[in-house]
Amino acid sequence: MSRLTDLIAETKKQNEALGRELEREFKTLASRRSFGLNFERHRPESVELPGRPIRRGDKVRVLPKRGDTSKGDQRLWKVNRIQRTDCVRLAHLSLLEGQEDETLTVDAADLCVVAEFRDYIYPGLIGTGKVERGGDKPFHCVINGENFHALEALTYTHRGKIDAIYIDPPYNTGAKDWKYNNDYVEADDLYRHSKWLAFMERRLVIARELIAPSGVLMVTVDEKEIHRLALLLEQIYPDATIQTVSIIINPQGTGRVNEFSRTHEYILFVMFEGYELLANADNMFDRNEREVVVPIEWRNLRRRERESVRGARPNQFYPIFVDDLSGLIHSVGDSLPNDVNIEDVEAPVGTHAVFPLNPAGEERLWGVVPERLRYLAENGYARVNDRGLVQFLNAGTVQAIASGQVEVTGRDSFGGIEGYFRPGSKTLMPKSVWLRDSHNAQSHGSLLLKRLLPNRVFPFPKSLFAVEDALRFFVSAKPNATVVDFFAGSGTTAHAVMRLNRQDGGRRQCISVTNNEVAADEQKVLREAGLRPGDPDWEKWGICDHITKPRIAAAITGKTPDGEPINGDYKFTDEFPMADGFEENAEFFTLTYETPVSVSHNKAFARIAPLLWMRAGSEGRRVENLPEAGWDVADTYGLLTDLDQAAAYCAAIEAAKAIRIAYIVTDDERRFQSIAQRLPDGVEPVRLYESYLTNFRFSMGR
Repeated sequence: MSRLTDLIAETKKQNEALGRELEREFKTLASRRSFGLNFERHRPESVELPGRPIRRGDKVRVLPKRGDTSKGDQRLWKVNRIQRTDCVRLAHLSLLEGQEDETLTVDAADLCVVAEFRDYIYPGLIGTGKVERGGDKPFHCVINGENFHALEALTYTHRGKIDAIYIDPPYNTGAKDWKYNNDYVEADDLYRHSKWLAFMERRLVIARELIAPSGVLMVTVDEKEIHRLALLLEQIYPDATIQTVSIIINPQGTGRVNEFSRTHEYILFVMFEGYELLANADNMFDRNEREVVVPIEWRNLRRRERESVRGARPNQFYPIFVDDLSGLIHSVGDSLPNDVNIEDVEAPVGTHAVFPLNPAGEERLWGVVPERLRYLAENGYARVNDRGLVQFLNAGTVQAIASGQVEVTGRDSFGGIEGYFRPGSKTLMPKSVWLRDSHNAQSHGSLLLKRLLPNRVFPFPKSLFAVEDALRFFVSAKPNATVVDFFAGSGTTAHAVMRLNRQDGGRRQCISVTNNEVAADEQKVLREAGLRPGDPDWEKWGICDHITKPRIAAAITGKTPDGEPINGDYKFTDEFPMADGFEENAEFFTLTYETPVSVSHNKAFARIAPLLWMRAGSEGRRVENLPEAGWDVADTYGLLTDLDQAAAYCAAIEAAKAIRIAYIVTDDERRFQSIAQRLPDGVEPVRLYESYLTNFRFSMGR
């Protein structure tokens, strides 16, 4: 091993890039597990950035000629210089990682910038539209961009702040409906499983940086990768609680030749320390649970734990006197000291004493103290059944009776209350198989989407209500929760968060990330028409512009993209016309790639501004441009660019009261600390652009 490290060091002296690659592969092999999920960490994917201006030093790919439907030249080139000639920008290129030195001069318009996943990125956002119907509510954000890089951007804005992540990644079936929707690897690729795992691992590792200590990650998947994905999640999140739920999405079954007809898929829940799985009125399995009459449950009063022996809790060993004729509880005695023999206890005339003895005659404990049992017996909440067992109603049931959740119908022959929980009033823990009509992906996924976006097609959208139910178990008690979906697809997760907000008046927000890939069949038609990625007439057919953004806008406004009211009603938990829309706000962004020099010199502020706003909660006004006065205070954050105006800046933040973050632009750490100390308690000082550049230069572990 030491010899290998020496050789790598020598290689780095001769060829630094090759040496780094060898070192990376060596570390991967050295860390490989002897047991567990082993797979190839394939060379990371690269992403094309159509429309990004060509700059000197960029990594680029030469596009095929217009009208050419082939993949074209997939080699990577470096832009050495840009030359302007007769209104044409000529790029002088040299081949990267080629066997021989090769150069090329082409029109810059025929190039596309490429970002490889091992490269550092400095992200920004450009706003591309918004919908406002929610007053002062936070904005849901939709980001058009490569999700790996968008996740990196969120490490600056939301590190450790995400309450729930819900993703529906590609299932690796080999279908070609959308890029990242099953078409990352070819169906006949011998490495298809390891490539898919490497693809997922890179994103899940970054997602770990975003999730709050009490958060949850939900991943849907089918049988193609369920077992490998479960092992991968265990390796990435070793301290989490992981559970698999089967969800019926197609009761009719999907017909397959010589195979079982598939009716379900899976949700893997990764739950972190401090999470709370909330019960509700539906256990997700029993049919028509909300209409089922659930009788009250009587429990045995004698404790059964091994440690529940006489003396362990002195107040819980006592006699219960039972009437010899009626079998009803007559009275409850006092706790017995340990030195008193039960045979020395005298029962009232006409009664006999019952003690907490197990079938072997060993002295155990009752479940409540004498005073509590007297109250229960007087009110019919304790009884002795026909087998001589003392039973009682637990505190939750007693409280439900008092609150009216239980319909009391009388008393039984043992003197105990008879009754049942009113439909929908009893809280139940969800079961691990979900069987609900509302989860049918055809009825409440595909057909629902057609109502929102007539004449637009998206393959296999999730049932809106299935996503809503999955989120409800974890965020219903968090009205200000932040939810992320970085395989946003048609935007179902954001739609589900809006429904949850409407049901309880919450201010939850969803960050949706998707790319703008065009479906494979449509790509061919567009290329034949002479179009290429980056052209407006190409981009308008991409998943983000054609489906995700219009779907979220339609859900909020209650109108289709053509301005017509949406037909039909929402069903199940909250029933109302879809045309009513939601009182929510949403803004749409495109991810950009900045240079550290332009950032540090305030040249990229307009594109960094949305990130500063998102970090402060995505609420209210945004500081769009550098303030002429040297400072500005928005609704939730402030920005100081002229340190000589620090006094006025700090006073404005003090007066605003609702400020969460104070951004201070300076290269001087001493002056930054001086201003930070003058800020009100509870306001987080953030130094620009040091915090931004450091996050992306060092924190991502390249």
